[in-house]
This record gives sequence, structure tokens and C-alpha cells, in this order.
Amino acid sequence: MKKGPNKWSDAKRKVRDLVLAEIGPKLSGPKALKGPSLEKEVKACLDRILRREEVRISPIERQRFLAEVMSDTLGYGPLDAPLADPSITEIMCNGHDEIFIERNGLLEKTDLAFADEEQYRQVIDKIVSGVGRRVDESSPMVDARLPNGSRVNAIIAPLALRGSVLTIRKFAEDPFTAKDLVNFGTFSLEFVHVLEAAVRGKLNVLISGGTGTGKTTLLNVLSSFIPERERIITIEDAAELQLQQPHVVSLEARPANAEGRGEVRIRDLVRNALRMRPDRIVVGEVRGPEALDMLQAMNTGHEGSLTTVHANSPRDALSRLETMVLMAGFELPVRAIREQIASAINVIVQLERQPDGTRKVTSVQEIQGMEGDVILLQEVFKFHTQLTSDRRQVGELEPTGLRPKFAEKLVNAGIDVPAKMFQRPGRTGTERAVRIGAPARPGMLSRGRRR
Repeated sequence: MKKGPNKWSDAKRKVRDLVLAEIGPKLSGPKALKGPSLEKEVKACLDRILRREEVRISPIERQRFLAEVMSDTLGYGPLDAPLADPSITEIMCNGHDEIFIERNGLLEKTDLAFADEEQYRQVIDKIVSGVGRRVDESSPMVDARLPNGSRVNAIIAPLALRGSVLTIRKFAEDPFTAKDLVNFGTFSLEFVHVLEAAVRGKLNVLISGGTGTGKTTLLNVLSSFIPERERIITIEDAAELQLQQPHVVSLEARPANAEGRGEVRIRDLVRNALRMRPDRIVVGEVRGPEALDMLQAMNTGHEGSLTTVHANSPRDALSRLETMVLMAGFELPVRAIREQIASAINVIVQLERQPDGTRKVTSVQEIQGMEGDVILLQEVFKFHTQLTSDRRQVGELEPTGLRPKFAEKLVNAGIDVPAKMFQRPGRTGTERAVRIGAPARPGMLSRGRRR
């Protein structure tokens, strides 16, 4: 077979499919081929099929083609390179020939592409079948996980109008530490001491932020401060936390199968965790009626619990919690819900993604209780920004100068709380509390406005 450009492309596709069809059954089972044995088998199979199909190519082309076939057999085709690149955090495929990545918080379009739609769908099917799921017209969107823990979402036609869409949020094999976040500029080294004191002093902490702001990363860092002697139960929709303590129980929710059965919700796991003698409960994210169970756990002796929520500000986070509690199906008065929230949560840590792609802690607010029907918030740390001469935005998280009520709780727990921890550096100002659910007053941020 002569290999003009189009004919070679067609021949490659045919040969690749034949190799994958022949090798596929040898990749699973007790006698599954691995490592050098698999590579040797793929080479022999490729040579055999090239001869049979009378495809003549140069040694260089053969070596390149072998690498492609090996990637398709053992990996995920053109996705292997970005998956192996530690500087890339997300991979977004908007079609077989349109692949974007996120690197250092910024999006880039790549030159990578699948050979065709068929190869693209084969990779999607390979990923989802690995966790016992399927994606087809009857089930056109699915969440899955790669063997290394990376989170995957796939959605196909008819829901995806322009072709299949695959999104991969990579899983850091070596979890980021507090020192890493300091180096990234997320917060200062001094602020690490505040976070560690909050966790060791068993404050209930809610991490708030938009999509991709680093909530799970910060949750993992906070969890690392939990003493090793404590029993920790983590509950997640898709397992991402990487706690290193010796006594950790990890629970993961399960979606319904193709027949609509077998679902295990976050809410079910939170309820079950209460029967497992936890010292700490860490919920990856609250996004529904499990918020009520989480608040009840915090209010019934399970101090030091940690969780995250999608919200653009601490005030929005409380509003979202209120809405999620109502989703539980109980006709609770709004005041009762707010009392639950105010008594359960001590601190809200707000994360934001900056225009340059970096993630920052922009606010730390303490819930101070109720005033009438509303929740009082007091800002303890605030991110101050300024423009440089070249119009870049820089800033620093600084104390507001207000000593929080939880400082006394930390002292009572034997935590060292130096006076300078909450001192405002070279600034003056008056104390301010923000009321949730109340109209704005002079000196108070208007409700719903993003800080």
C-alpha cells in the first residue's frame, strides 16, 4: 500500500484499531500483560498487522507510530503528555481537535489533538469503564476518576451540541503543603500560624470560594494540622483529600447505576460517620441537604469539623448554607436555621482567584452570633490590594486589628495566641461587624456585594 497523506492517515487508523482489538483482551485478567511483556507484544502485533495490510513505512515512522499505539494501549493518547506535566492542573477537551490546559492558573490552547472523533470516544470510554460507568445517549454525562485520582467529567451528544467534552482536574500525587501555598503567595507564613491554631483549637472552619479557587487544596492543608492521635473521617463526592495521619477513614459517595439504583449520598455518609466515633469530620464540599447534617454534627460535640462551599463571599456562603438546609425538606423557620449556622461555624475563610491566575485568601471572618434574626460577621483578616507602576495588582492579607472571640477559646485549649497575631500593621480604623440578612447601614458592606 502506498502511503499518500490521506491514505497513510486512513491506514494508521485501521492498523491502530486492529492492534487495539487484538491487544485489548490481553490487558485484563489474571494473566494480563504488563511492562516489557506488553511492549514486546504490541511491537510484534504491530509488525504483523503492518505486513498483513501491506503498509510500508520508514523505520522512523514505524517508531513514531509504535509510540502512538503504545500510548493508546497503555494510556490516553494525546492526553498522556499534559497528564504527566506537574505544572498543568486541568485539561479541557472541547472536541477531538480542541484541547485546552490550565497552567499556573491561566488557560492555554494546545496543539494537541486526537486522531479523530473515534479515538477521542475510545479514550472517554476507557476512562469511564475503569470505574464501572458508561457514557452513551441514555447516560450522556458522567463523573469518573483516573487511577491516579484525577477527577474526570465527560458529557456527550445530545447534551453537548458541538461534540463530546472531557474535563480532567488533575490530582496532585504530592499534596501541596502550607509552605507551598506560602511560596505561591496564597497567604503569608504568619497566617499559617493562625490556620494551625484554628485547627488545633478545634474551631469549625468553612472554606468559601468559587470554582477553581483552591478550596480542596486549602482544606487538605488545614486537615494536615489535625493531631495524629485523633480519628478523622473524610467524606467526599470524589476522593481528593490526602491526609497523612495514621487514623484516617475515607468515605466516598456513590452515584446511582445505569438502572438508577445503588446511590449513596454525601448526606448518608455524614449520618453514618456520626456512628463511627469520629474526633473530626471533614466534608470535601457541602452542596445540598447534607448541610443540615453537617451543622447538626458541629453542634453536637463534633468540634473542629472542616468543609468547603461554593460562594463568592463569606456572606454569600451563609446564604448558600441557609438555602441548602431548606433543601433537606424540613419546614424550619429561617431564624432557626440561622441560629444553627451561627452556633455551628466559627470561622469562614474566603478564597479568590486573581486576574493573574493566582489564588489568594482574601478574607477571614468570624461568626459572632445572632442579633435579632440576623447573623453577625466580623472580619479578622482582609486582603489589601494596590496597583504597581506597571499596573500589576499586588496585595497582602493583613489583620484588621480586631481580636476575635475565638481567641479566648484557643487560649483555653492551650494554644499560644500572641498579641501580634491579630494586630493591624500600621493602620487605624474602627471595629466593624457585618450583619447577614439585614439591610446595609453606614460603615457596613452592602449585602451581596463582592469584596
